[in-house]
Amino acid sequence: MHRRALTLACGDYDRTRALWEGTVRPDGIDLTYLRLPVEETFFRMVRHREFDVAEMSLSSYSASLSRAAAEGRPAPFVAIPVFTSRMFRHGGIFINTASGIEKPTDLVGKRVGNAEFQLTANVWIRGILEDAYDVPVDSISYLTGGQETPGRIEKGTIDTPFDITAIPDGRTLADMLHTGDIDAFYGPRIPSSFYAGDGRVQRLFVDPVAAEKDYFDRTGIFPIMHVVAIRREVYEADRWIAQSLHKAFTEAKQLAYESFLDASALRFMSPWLIQHAEADRAMLGEDFWSYGLEPNRKVLDTFLGYHHAQGLSPAPLRPEDLFAPETLESFVI
Repeated sequence: MHRRALTLACGDYDRTRALWEGTVRPDGIDLTYLRLPVEETFFRMVRHREFDVAEMSLSSYSASLSRAAAEGRPAPFVAIPVFTSRMFRHGGIFINTASGIEKPTDLVGKRVGNAEFQLTANVWIRGILEDAYDVPVDSISYLTGGQETPGRIEKGTIDTPFDITAIPDGRTLADMLHTGDIDAFYGPRIPSSFYAGDGRVQRLFVDPVAAEKDYFDRTGIFPIMHVVAIRREVYEADRWIAQSLHKAFTEAKQLAYESFLDASALRFMSPWLIQHAEADRAMLGEDFWSYGLEPNRKVLDTFLGYHHAQGLSPAPLRPEDLFAPETLESFVI
């Protein structure tokens, strides 16, 4: 039987490990799994469409879909409702301690660094700060550029009404935060200056875990960061691959769940890993890393609202607009 050969670019995660190892094989597909850093995967997929299937920023994917809808053309990618990355983001806000920022509302009027304005983590941070802490998106001056290496640019074209400028050539956001040339920083990665040891860079939320648990208690939202996207021409040639991949990712995640509570030997170097896992399930629910549209409708709807309000989606999107229709229903017996 002929099997479709596909390349998948994705990070190294417990929930996808079985696909990389070959323990789980998608129906009808020979999968070459390339384990790459997310920034490399996103850049190569968005700019050059190098892979058949790839982990992709939810923001970049939504922007590509929205721009295509606004221009009346097919979008370059088709996603499946598999979320390779989810993360609370209160812990991704850092401040220079000389900036006078002690609470979220002190961010108003300040200069804030973002590696890219359109990063999914930053969309969530700005939305949460506006919704929950009275920090309007347009009350801040944003500076973009490389976090640790000079020269980073936005992966895709953005057209927003907000105050966004590039940092000077040769500078990095981590250094500018340390020197006080910017007041704060939002991002998915921890800036190196946080670990400088001199206390000049700190988190805005001193106890981010408490803030994130409170956020979940109030909203029920566990933010989604990444989806899995298929190049449209690959999808159109064999539409069955969307459901085949969805099934395989779901099976791989289930195997990760089963090993999560295996107390015979710790899989990761966290002494209280089992207790943390038990607490996660008690708070977030048994399938806390859920795939599929309906269990995640509120999360996706909230994100898409932020994305459009922040000028990143010219045409507003609905959660059901995001995914291959084959993955939104399944057979029953």
